[in-house]
Amino acid sequence: MDTARIAALLEPFIESPLPSSTVDQISTYIDLLLRWNARINLTAIRHPEEIVTRHFGESFFLARHLFPKSGTEHRPLTTDHRPPHVLDIGSGAGFPALPLKLWAPHIDLTLIESNHKKATFLREVARALTLTNINVITDRAEVLAARPDFPRAEVVTLRAVEHFDAILPQAVTLLARKGTLALLIGAAQLPRLTPVTTMKWCPPIPIPKSHTRVLSIGIPE
Repeated sequence: MDTARIAALLEPFIESPLPSSTVDQISTYIDLLLRWNARINLTAIRHPEEIVTRHFGESFFLARHLFPKSGTEHRPLTTDHRPPHVLDIGSGAGFPALPLKLWAPHIDLTLIESNHKKATFLREVARALTLTNINVITDRAEVLAARPDFPRAEVVTLRAVEHFDAILPQAVTLLARKGTLALLIGAAQLPRLTPVTTMKWCPPIPIPKSHTRVLSIGIPE
């Protein structure tokens, strides 16, 4: 896909233009996604421009709020100055996790994807984009959450997963103390956040170019 067009489509979601090298990586990612999607069902969205806005735009919108380049937006940090550990649950085709890594290359990223074929795709994208400090785990979040030895993360992300009510408490369990939970969800799901978690939720942030999608950020009380 034409890189100038990618950059233009992403403008509403980010504060300043992405480096040309990052836009090149996005173009490569889209090519891989379309090729693999013909064989395994990674996304129902087939049109490249819609992939840019719905998948990459939404993911970069989350990224700029978690790791702002400037300003005073919510910024999760570690107390010992090591890279933040970010855990993405139900990664699927890699959103928001892999765009988040493109935005903040310093993070230590773990993707949880129980489907073996999708996990293979995620590893292929990471190789093609030469991304480092990435671990793809082929397992279920509830299994990992039940393991006391599994490392907890400073940031946990979640987007468009099945069984939302069941997985949300697992996401909280996988959070480190004073961690940040970032959800890309429909506004209709907001009332379901409070009954199943003990989190303090920031006011939801509407996602550009969408009438129904929001970014919701929570921290443990």
